[in-house]
Amino acid sequence: MTDQIPLNPDFRQDVTASFSKQGMMQTLKAALTDVEAGTVTIAAPIGAETSQQDGFAHAGMLWSIGDSAAGYATLTLMGAEERVLTVEMKINLLSPAVGDRITAVGRVIRFGRNLCTSAAEIYAHGPKGTKHVATMIGTTTRLRPE
Repeated sequence: MTDQIPLNPDFRQDVTASFSKQGMMQTLKAALTDVEAGTVTIAAPIGAETSQQDGFAHAGMLWSIGDSAAGYATLTLMGAEERVLTVEMKINLLSPAVGDRITAVGRVIRFGRNLCTSAAEIYAHGPKGTKHVATMIGTTTRLRPE
């Protein structure tokens, strides 16, 4: 986690407003569950529409909520008029995602002038408990108004 102070005192409102415009997150029925400076948590249910052929949550679902959690973690530190855009993101799938919901905890590793490094840890939750199912790390860019 970063120890930087957010450039935008209204970062929670801005992250929430931006998240509400994401069609993919709406499609996945995802929700912001925690927004703090340098960290964001997103949760989404695992259902038939987000599973793969063996009934596990599809890797695309994990990637989508992990990417958004990492990107929004970065946005929490950015200026009020800035936007965040993923440049690259790598995922390591650690275990099949079995359960009734997924959470992705995004965090900022390095907040740079133009490029930022962030990560996400993804967990599956179900009747048998919580399991760490994926780890992501990537780069985002800070888009400033022209």
